[in-house]
Amino acid sequence: MTCRIKQIKTKIISTFILLFAWQAFAQNVTFWSDYPNDELAKIITEQMTDSELLSQTFMFGWAGAEPPELLYQWVDRGLGNVKVFGWNTDDIHLVAKSISSLQKRANDGRFKIPLFVATDQEGGWIRHVKGDTSITPGNMAIGAAGYPADSWKTAFYICREIKALGINMNFAPTIDLFTDHNSTIIGTRAFSDDPDKSGILGAAFASGSMAAGVIPTVKHFPGHGDTNLDSHGRLPVINISFDTFKTRELVPYYYLIKENVPAVMSGHLSFPQIEQSGVPASLSKYFLTDLLRNQLGYKGIIITDDMTMVGATSYAGSLSEAFRMALSAGNDIILSSTTARLNETLWTKNLELMSSDSTFRERVKDAAYRVIKAKLDYFKSRNAAPLYPDPATIDNYIPDREGEKFFLEQACRSITIEKKGNIPLTDSTDKKILLLGSMQSFFNEAKKRFKNTGEFRFSYEIGPNETQWVLDNLPSTATGYDTVIICVSNENHKKIAELFKGSGKQVIILATMSPVLAESLDWADTVLLGYSWRCDYSLSAMVSAIAGEFEPEGTKPYKN
Repeated sequence: MTCRIKQIKTKIISTFILLFAWQAFAQNVTFWSDYPNDELAKIITEQMTDSELLSQTFMFGWAGAEPPELLYQWVDRGLGNVKVFGWNTDDIHLVAKSISSLQKRANDGRFKIPLFVATDQEGGWIRHVKGDTSITPGNMAIGAAGYPADSWKTAFYICREIKALGINMNFAPTIDLFTDHNSTIIGTRAFSDDPDKSGILGAAFASGSMAAGVIPTVKHFPGHGDTNLDSHGRLPVINISFDTFKTRELVPYYYLIKENVPAVMSGHLSFPQIEQSGVPASLSKYFLTDLLRNQLGYKGIIITDDMTMVGATSYAGSLSEAFRMALSAGNDIILSSTTARLNETLWTKNLELMSSDSTFRERVKDAAYRVIKAKLDYFKSRNAAPLYPDPATIDNYIPDREGEKFFLEQACRSITIEKKGNIPLTDSTDKKILLLGSMQSFFNEAKKRFKNTGEFRFSYEIGPNETQWVLDNLPSTATGYDTVIICVSNENHKKIAELFKGSGKQVIILATMSPVLAESLDWADTVLLGYSWRCDYSLSAMVSAIAGEFEPEGTKPYKN
């Protein structure tokens, strides 16, 4: 009996020793402690105050060239995430310096949790990090070529550039479908109008991102393609049945979820036939928790689109209520393009709610756990972006030298013949060619191949007054030219092109943005589709095709 009592006492003492050791360990734990990621995330969230938990779910941007002191104060509070918008990125060396400075401040925190640093570098015309980063052909060009390898490599080279700056999360790929052809918010950001093709190309893009060491974020769940409204200005309403929704909008997400994509962005989009209240998907527990998580089996983190958009706040009534609804619905990171003041109600009201509503607190705690676990999985991998990028080394990585060669090849694969007339053109001295466009690269490439040329320039973002000036003055300039090659990227460019309808000249249209613009220009001799916004690679490829240097094999990635 005495021996048995001694054994019990020994076990009790051992238990207390282990418990004491565990408590001592837990008191000193940081993000970098050597412990399994899921358990370490749990330990940290258990120790966090309500303020620290809520801070991990916020993502703020900043408007100036460098982060303001206010943003650093938020990082001191435990802010979990920041966003690099396109307002402050012309100097990419300064971007790297700013990110390094913010990460160092985060490392001074109690748990030393690094920041997720995100941006929108989709390719094509959505390119928030500027400077010398690559302007690529974009998603619709990838869809026109149709090769998943092109999508993979596009993401790989894009992400390899932004990774050098310390950016570890990219809000791409966009897998919204090209359903509404009049949409100016999605347009050539879509791969295709085909759900399966979009899912396959989107999955390849996500894989290329991860191979480069940047977290991809699929958007805009559950699908922004069937509306021409921009949720920055109002809440888009997509009035489709659940059957259509299930067999169209959701299909690309089946592919990405199957491939374990780590992040999804929720869109400010209303589907009243599915969620009768009209609540935006970004604020809907049905869309994010019941459907995305429970029915589709998605396990990654969910990030809202910018919460300062009218599409979110118009329904919620206030920014603080929109934040609350977004967290309650199932989002894990709440994005705001601006840095909130420390005492704004989006913070104070939700922090107060955590102390009075245990269900809401548990939801915030769950969100913080998911964010920290995702960070542990990423930053403790062997392929994470540098926490403290060195601005002095940036020029070694941007632009990506391998990427430059690839993007030209990919552009050539994407070029589509909408109408083939009398091309290729030969460099004949008795044929005068007038070049009309905005981009210097277009004029440079054309003059390399055709010697007897003239040029007429107009602005890319041309307004009505300049358009009228061009219409008034172009006819006299065009006199004596046999052939006109004109770049068409918007409706005003199209008006300029239509000046030559019935003129007797050979007219070659280079549709350099939405291919829909070219559908009413079939009176021209030749129409080529390039799908890309200000992309030198695509312009070079189209001019090369006119000169007969290759035969375009791209296929228009949608049905008329």
